[in-house]
Amino acid sequence: MIIPRYSLVNVKTFKGFIFLCHMPLSTQIIWLALLALPIACIAWTVTHEEVFREPREYCVRRCHDSKYLATRKFFYLFTCEYCFSHYVTALMLAITQYHLLFGDWRGYLIGGFSLVFVANVYMSLYALTRTDLKKARLEAQEKEKNNKAGN
Repeated sequence: MIIPRYSLVNVKTFKGFIFLCHMPLSTQIIWLALLALPIACIAWTVTHEEVFREPREYCVRRCHDSKYLATRKFFYLFTCEYCFSHYVTALMLAITQYHLLFGDWRGYLIGGFSLVFVANVYMSLYALTRTDLKKARLEAQEKEKNNKAGN
């Protein structure tokens, strides 16, 4: 078994697998949780918020009206937070060079899919929170309208 020479790399083995770790697993998990936040934020903002409404509506029209499959799929990615989060994650991986468990291409692959998963959990929790807040606000408005009608 040949282990590549990396500077400042801890080489660990577990049940025959070689783990090339640049940082402890606990630090990698913290990075996973923290890096997923801006990924979720960017993906949610582009695909849902009012700031990007006009470009998003253009993309929706193009993904429905285009006669070419590749064009439809390209423009669809800007309307789907799950799809878009993969591209944002790829950009973040390129910027931060984050990898999980392994110090080579496998670490990028595992880290990338892990970041997508955690970012989508964050977006789902955010969507649930927004739905609950909107429901509470509508109920309060209804109650206020009923109180004014009763007086």
